[in-house]
Amino acid sequence: MNLQTNIPLTKRSSNLIDYKSKILLLGSCFVENIGEKLEYFKFQNLVNPFGVLFHPKALETLISRALISDFYSEEDVFFHNEQWHCFDAHSKLSNASKADLLSDLNNQIDITNQQIKTSTHIIITLGTSWVYHSLETNTIVANCHKVTQKQFKKELLSVDEITASLKNILSLINNVNHNVQVLFTVSPVRHLKDGFIENAQSKAHLVTAIHQVLNQKSPIENRNSYYFPSYEIMMDELRDYRFYREDMLHPNETAINYIWEKFIEVWVSNEAQKTMKEVESIQKGLTHKPFNSNSEAHLKFLNNLEEKKAVLKSRFPNMRF
Repeated sequence: MNLQTNIPLTKRSSNLIDYKSKILLLGSCFVENIGEKLEYFKFQNLVNPFGVLFHPKALETLISRALISDFYSEEDVFFHNEQWHCFDAHSKLSNASKADLLSDLNNQIDITNQQIKTSTHIIITLGTSWVYHSLETNTIVANCHKVTQKQFKKELLSVDEITASLKNILSLINNVNHNVQVLFTVSPVRHLKDGFIENAQSKAHLVTAIHQVLNQKSPIENRNSYYFPSYEIMMDELRDYRFYREDMLHPNETAINYIWEKFIEVWVSNEAQKTMKEVESIQKGLTHKPFNSNSEAHLKFLNNLEEKKAVLKSRFPNMRF
């Protein structure tokens, strides 16, 4: 008896992720789940330099400003609830000091610039088509920072608007990095604050726009760009509330691990998967709690662990435990 429908997946034949890869992850909170997995297994990666960004316009703004080194100034930040904020960044960058916020923002602009130019893989996870349009600045913001809602107009990006934004993102990236692999995915996180029907419409716009870009007849903008079905795996393979956290919105650890395993199956090289097992052995060893920390057995265990770390570091100098 088959109790599950499976999304058909095909392993990539080239340009797979390995321990020489440099990976940039941008987008919704789900991309941070994948980033945590990559970090645990000691890949070279950078996750959300501007914090979580939910919609394509926010990502387009970050990439555009980063690649032309369009640094932030005092006119780009504002004071609210005892902190300085920037509408282009997540609140995790907000700061009680204006100078520190500007320094952090511009440092992340530099980092993003270099990372886009040197990345072998860029993973972009889109969360929503809903955006907030600032009435004062006539711009779409990445984060409202709890500013009163009357200062914004809530809008649903059309498929055409998202398509244009994604095309611009790919064009910007390909202009400075011809060989990078760009992986699009849609976050399985449910944005039910927008409403059940509204969330479904939002996700549909994202999926449709991505595939319009990937399936276009002219391959110039979508060179080396692909889709990974995180959203579909959650909706069609898992299909059960037991795979959500208590909030019924976010995938739980079981779901994240399941989708991660599918991602590995498609995008991580077989050789890298062998190295991942070595890394995991060390990671588990580092969390080991002995009954007697001075016992001969434990001291031998620690020595063996250091030897394993030394072997991996000799092969991958960037690896840090």
